Amino acid sequence: MGKNIPMRKCLGCDEMLGKKGLIRIVRTKDGTISVDTTGKMSGRGAYICNDAGCLEKAQKRKSLERALKCAIPPEIYNSLKERIKDE
Repeated sequence: MGKNIPMRKCLGCDEMLGKKGLIRIVRTKDGTISVDTTGKMSGRGAYICNDAGCLEKAQKRKSLERALKCAIPPEIYNSLKERIKDE
């Protein structure tokens, strides 16, 4: 039998995808929000596709704010845009 692949829902397109193919955004206990490059940071996590369209949808619908239960600073969206553009 094959290995179990953890699935997560993208906040932009609402599709269930493999965890490895998504970008994780984390809110830590002290309220800091950051992009989790390792996928192992502790805290509340939300996932988004590696696609600029999904990021725009999530930003318009305020999906990240709802998922992380706090306001998202513009720097986080900017770093996500840069990261998506690079890949």
